Amino acid sequence: MPVGIFRVCLLVITAIVNHPLFFPKENGTVPENTEEIIQKMKEREESLRLEQLRLEQEIADQEATQKALEQAALVVEETKEEKVRWDMWTALSMVIFLLIELWRQDFQEGNWQDIGGEEDDMAVLGKAFKGVAFPNKAVLASFYEKRILGTTGDMARMREMVEGFADDLLEALRSVCNRDADMEVEDCMGVGSMYENWRVRKPFVCDLIVPFAPPEPYCFRCQTWCSGDSFPPDEQGYGTIKVCRADEDVTGCICDKTKLGEDMLCLLHSQVNTTRPSSEMEDLLCFKNTQYLDADQVMKWFQIAVTKAWNRISHKYEFDLSFSLLDSPGALKIKFRSGKSIAFNLTPVVQYENSDVYFISHFPWSSLATDVPSSTHWFLTFAVYERRFIHLVSKTLPANACHVSCLQILSFLHGKQCSLTGPSGLTNYHLKTVMLHLLQARPTQDWAPEKLETRLQDMLKFLEKCLHEKKLYHFFIGNGKVPAELGFPIVFQRAEPLNLFRPFVLRRDVYRKTVDTFHEMLRNMSALINEYTVHIPLAHTNGIRKESL
Repeated sequence: MPVGIFRVCLLVITAIVNHPLFFPKENGTVPENTEEIIQKMKEREESLRLEQLRLEQEIADQEATQKALEQAALVVEETKEEKVRWDMWTALSMVIFLLIELWRQDFQEGNWQDIGGEEDDMAVLGKAFKGVAFPNKAVLASFYEKRILGTTGDMARMREMVEGFADDLLEALRSVCNRDADMEVEDCMGVGSMYENWRVRKPFVCDLIVPFAPPEPYCFRCQTWCSGDSFPPDEQGYGTIKVCRADEDVTGCICDKTKLGEDMLCLLHSQVNTTRPSSEMEDLLCFKNTQYLDADQVMKWFQIAVTKAWNRISHKYEFDLSFSLLDSPGALKIKFRSGKSIAFNLTPVVQYENSDVYFISHFPWSSLATDVPSSTHWFLTFAVYERRFIHLVSKTLPANACHVSCLQILSFLHGKQCSLTGPSGLTNYHLKTVMLHLLQARPTQDWAPEKLETRLQDMLKFLEKCLHEKKLYHFFIGNGKVPAELGFPIVFQRAEPLNLFRPFVLRRDVYRKTVDTFHEMLRNMSALINEYTVHIPLAHTNGIRKESL
């Protein structure tokens, strides 16, 4: 019972304490605190969301930066690889260039003009010789003795007569010229086939060159295509000649190379010294309004001077002198009262520095300078060195060597063929160049007189090879094996080889005509030689063939 009463009392007390109205203030603030907490929680949530957005942006920026760095590193790596590849290609290109340069030097030193004397070349060449009956030694010897030696015996007397008259004519020319204003003429020199003893075709014509120099205080300053400045391909082999005062420094000042303004003056050269009247330069045979020597003006002056000189000394001679060819200003002809005549060429030239290379206005004995770029371009002739080389080599050859005989026979055959079928692109100068190449390439014992037939075949096959390739190099230009005894200028030895057959590349009609004429000459060779050969018994010919075998 007491326990029950205690439980009832405890329940009543508990109900009173937990009644809502018993503590009205405390219970009334619950809703208000909940809203504040909810507001704070919302603010906290918003701040957390903004913080999350900020962190996400930072992470995105870091990822973008990382990607940019990775891409930059990749680009750098690729650049390094490309640079390595480029350096490798550059090194490879340099190696190839050096190999080409070494090959070119070797090419210039001896291999620059292939000599078709090897067996492999002989197998490839000689296609035009198939079916051609080549004359034997006996027929060639008989032909040479009857046709060549029988018609060239008077050359020595003719050379002596022409040289004596030319010296007298030039002495008279000096006396009629004004030494203070006209060009100074030096002694003449004989060049070409007449002075190298291989001229075979009549009429015999002596070629004489006459060096001349300007009056004081002027001098010639020569510039060639291989002097360093760039020349077009059609001007290779040519040069220009500038007329300057001897005390003028053409390389030390640029006032004559650049156009100064009208209000500007050169402090080193006054206007009086740098500008010359046009009439004064024309009196010095220069092209109009330039300082460059004009070949046409020189030839006109030379013709007038020769005419005046002849009028002074004509009373001493019992013959007439006249200019024989309009297209060759230096071609002269002596006409005797008996009707006979002697032709010779007297051509003015300009010496290149202190050498025996000369600038020549035109070539009377060949067609090398048919397409001159302009009258201020002068072709270079190496005729003096060619004559010296033949004379030098002849001293080392066997007695009665056949090199000149081969050239004479080849020149005769080509001339006869041209008289039948018309002119050809080949000239005697080309034929002589072939002989010079073979003279340098073959041992001296190969030019013994009994090897005339073999060497003539070599010259024909070498010429065929050059025609096939359209390539025949000048003997001296670019040839590093020129004998030192000749004193040949080193600047021309180091130059690029000059192709004498370049016109064949540009003019296919001339090339076709030349090749056809050459092949026709081969087919007619036996007939042309037999026409001038005494009859040789067949048994004797067969005996010679057996001995040679």
